[in-house]
Amino acid sequence: MVYLFFTTGSEEIEALGTADIIRRAGLELQIVSTTGEHLVTGAHGIQVATDVLLEDVDFFDAEMLVLPGGMPGATNLADNDTLKERIRDHVYLGRPVAAICAAPLVLGRLGMLSGKRATCYPGFEGELTGATCTGALVEQDGQFITGKGPAAVFEFGYAIVECLKDKSTADALRQGMLWSEVK
Repeated sequence: MVYLFFTTGSEEIEALGTADIIRRAGLELQIVSTTGEHLVTGAHGIQVATDVLLEDVDFFDAEMLVLPGGMPGATNLADNDTLKERIRDHVYLGRPVAAICAAPLVLGRLGMLSGKRATCYPGFEGELTGATCTGALVEQDGQFITGKGPAAVFEFGYAIVECLKDKSTADALRQGMLWSEVK
């Protein structure tokens, strides 16, 4: 199961675009509310109906944790003690985490990106403690996938699919979604 965390002020396109790509790949994904409510308002006033509340998630089956950006969504995720504890446990088990836009600051503040290549929304590099900030659209280093911002959603989603499935599945999605015609 892939768990994507959504909170007040999360970037809707990063959350929903990523969720869409992951589900198209045939992977199970649940959108998790960290607010205690199933209906959560994102950064641009769009209300998202989440699948499950954070307190009801069984992290035992978590293949990957995904953190969308947006403000104040990223800082809301970073301030959630329960989520930070679950991320620490997940990383300790060697499982992958993906964060896009401002959300890599969650991993940076936890010291998880030290010595890693990472990317984030311009201006948040200082939050990625110890990371080498590349400015790339998407960066993968070990168990961490980071994305630069809203324009990176497609490549971010495909990188997650490649990590959890394989390159041929990600490439088939790129082709089927006409991504090659955009570039």
